[in-house]
Amino acid sequence: MSLLWKEIRDSPMLWLLLAVPVVFVAASVAPEAHTVLFILSVLAVIPLAGLLSHATESVAAKTGDAAGGLLNATLGNLTELVIALTALRAGQYTLVKSSVAGAIVTNTLFMLGASFLLGGLKHHTQEFNRANARLQAGLLFLATVGLLVPSAVASRDSGSATDVLHKLSLGLAILLIVGYALGLLFTLKTHREFFASAEHAETEESPWPLGLALSTLAGVTILVALVSEVFVESVQQAAEVFGMTPAFVGFIVVALVGGAAEMASAFSGARKNRLDLSVGIALGSASQIALFVAPVLVVLSYVIGPTPMDLQFPPGVVVMVFLATMTAMFVTNSGRSAWIVGILVLMVYMIFAMTLYVLPDRGHEADPERVGARLGSVPW
Repeated sequence: MSLLWKEIRDSPMLWLLLAVPVVFVAASVAPEAHTVLFILSVLAVIPLAGLLSHATESVAAKTGDAAGGLLNATLGNLTELVIALTALRAGQYTLVKSSVAGAIVTNTLFMLGASFLLGGLKHHTQEFNRANARLQAGLLFLATVGLLVPSAVASRDSGSATDVLHKLSLGLAILLIVGYALGLLFTLKTHREFFASAEHAETEESPWPLGLALSTLAGVTILVALVSEVFVESVQQAAEVFGMTPAFVGFIVVALVGGAAEMASAFSGARKNRLDLSVGIALGSASQIALFVAPVLVVLSYVIGPTPMDLQFPPGVVVMVFLATMTAMFVTNSGRSAWIVGILVLMVYMIFAMTLYVLPDRGHEADPERVGARLGSVPW
């Protein structure tokens, strides 16, 4: 525990941990001060992300970058899962789908692109195990196919289309979960030798003991989930003050803040020439959301939701997920990276963000499903 306190004492960024209890006090005392709660929750996530980053690197030093990246992605996605379960119980399926799709695109493009850029600014070129990247990108492509088919079925003008869509979505959800489980078996058990990290990583100066690192991961993940709940409750009203549309907030802002902890670990790994850790977190998190979190939400909707949820996403959203997957497959094919690769990937993400930002907010037209329908009509 003394190592943890030393880390907090020596890092000015971690002094922002004082914002964590302030967020909870402010949320109970002034729950209507949405703009203040929004700013405080963002400030609280920053130091928590820093702690999660150091803990993840310590775990990866003991278990390897592949397992470390998977663990970080899993714990990081608990935030998205908690948020989605809350919305699922309330029957807000549009919010659930928007947060899921936004997290997939943000992790695939922003987190991966920024990792390439930050690592490339310090190192001339970087190498990573392309076998792992190829597998994660392939899993993402599988998920994209799973999203395309329900959208095609939903376009049928048939009275039984809704029943068919629900049955198909449930079957696809189970199939995607099985595919994700088999992917884990392949990477962690039967062919784990193919996914060894590239031998170019800098030596970790002072990794924490495994017990401290794991307990920190668990504790910080819980705090991030609690702070994220405050953030989600305040972000919509605060967004109006800052002039952001609901589509932009759901697809971009919520995804960025929800993935802040994972991003801190990915960016730190890239700067230390541990690009396998960064790629594993970015693509591993995206594929886990697409192949596990989203299908599990479909299954759970039959238990805790008011009605069953399907896997039909707006056409524009499906297009964005598909293009993000193709971009990831393209830039990770060589197993090498430089800063310009990160710039190109971030440009794709900024095109999406700019499109969502300039879309007009016209009452009900700001609904993400209607926004997706408008995007889907654009001849991309």
